[in-house]
Amino acid sequence: MSEDFNMSMRKFLKQVGVTSQQAIEKAIREGDTAGKTLPVQAVISIPELGFTHTVDGTITAPDAEQE
Repeated sequence: MSEDFNMSMRKFLKQVGVTSQQAIEKAIREGDTAGKTLPVQAVISIPELGFTHTVDGTITAPDAEQE
């Protein structure tokens, strides 16, 4: 793959990671989540290509005193 492609892919994935972490942390702080293990799903799509990639996992929220 080309260097331009690799750079644009890395830039996009970095943006996804950073913004997603910030949004998840905010939701955890604002929710009643202390100590809970929460299912999480990330979906990335490229509609023009008919491409969808889904990743499922879990996130364990910190205990109330650790927040």
